[in-house]
Amino acid sequence: MARFLSGPLASAARHSLLLGAPAPAAGGMEPRASCLPFLLLLLLGTSGFFQSYAVEVDVKDASNATCLYAEWMMRFLIKYETNSSDYKNTTLHLSSSVTHNGSVCGNDTQAALLAVQFGEGHSWSINFTKTNETYQGDFITFTYNTNDTAVFPDAKRKGPITIVVKDIMHPVQLNNVFVCHNTDFVEAENVTQIFWNVTVQAFVQNGTISKKESRCHADTPTSAPTVPPTVANVTTASTTTLSPAPTTAPKPVENPDTGNYSLKSGNKTCFLATVGLQLNVSRDKPLLININPKTTSADGTCGNTTATLKLNDGNSTLISFTFVVKNASASVQKFYLKEVNVTLLNRLNVISNADNNNFSKWDAYLGSSYMCRKEQTLEINEDFQVHTFNLWIQPFLVKANKFSTAQECSLDDDSILIPIVVGAALAGLIAIIVVAYIIGRRKSYAGYQTL
Repeated sequence: MARFLSGPLASAARHSLLLGAPAPAAGGMEPRASCLPFLLLLLLGTSGFFQSYAVEVDVKDASNATCLYAEWMMRFLIKYETNSSDYKNTTLHLSSSVTHNGSVCGNDTQAALLAVQFGEGHSWSINFTKTNETYQGDFITFTYNTNDTAVFPDAKRKGPITIVVKDIMHPVQLNNVFVCHNTDFVEAENVTQIFWNVTVQAFVQNGTISKKESRCHADTPTSAPTVPPTVANVTTASTTTLSPAPTTAPKPVENPDTGNYSLKSGNKTCFLATVGLQLNVSRDKPLLININPKTTSADGTCGNTTATLKLNDGNSTLISFTFVVKNASASVQKFYLKEVNVTLLNRLNVISNADNNNFSKWDAYLGSSYMCRKEQTLEINEDFQVHTFNLWIQPFLVKANKFSTAQECSLDDDSILIPIVVGAALAGLIAIIVVAYIIGRRKSYAGYQTL
């Protein structure tokens, strides 16, 4: 196995790599008949939003001695296109029907290979190479099958899709077992691979798993946290006052800092965003997290009718925004926010994911930008909210690396509010004058009749 790294990936997104990497099928990687792998599946329930399987693989050589050992948990977040040309997010978990065909012990001239197959045609593997002193992962290969209609309903593209990621993990000393309980992920080609509770040793010596551990950086107590997000006002219900407990966490004293993000297509900027982001998590204890622009990287895709901005706050908080063009065939077109996806890693010892693809917000004419300086709230589900501040965004038709003319939200449009207030005041004044006039006329008429 390979270790979780905090460095950027070579050919994936700007995210740290966790496991080593499975190697693509190649000569010299054929499984040997002398390798007798043993696989154990444990069904474990995490105290989060899902259940996952822990996989333990013990690969043995011809003498029945352990040569490769791994135990880990993983799942996959995948975005795919539907027949209606929309994009959906789905989560693929390991199933109970996991096999281990093709795992290889490896030696001085042949790479070790850890491979598992699960579900309806899905597979994952990682290969390891070694020097005289160390071993490390080289490639992760993940294949998912969109013919699995339970996971990919209405998928436009049918059949197996393979993602290969180069692992740049740091070497692990031979006869050391690599351990990383913290969560990490790899992202490439609309797939996010998430790993946690990892224990692995390749090229095991004398058939005995080592008691010497090499810990990942995130597990080291003395190391600085990778990207501590700003957590504000974690509260619980008060036991000393008579006021009812709040249903959501109070807002922090300070709003989140505003970040500037952009995407490029070739050498041209294709997506611009300026926004302050705050995440409200209400499961268990209410928690407010300010996204720190200084530790947040931007990734995503641009297109003619769909664009996605993915923000990664130091491998702990992932937020993606998907925009689409409505009435694409009409002469006057508008874009709008359709989907928001939130993933928390290393948060309260659980992995949590929430998605809402039924938004119809932030709409503006194609070729313009959308602006809303006031706070807005996006309800992802009953446990997650995203608060935005100082929003200015343009997902399509960016020119000269600058925002086009902005269409402002109604919350910002003081030019409309002021005339309404003035008009209402004038209408009230006119009404008072009319009423006073009518009363005066009646009194005059009554006085005239008494004469």
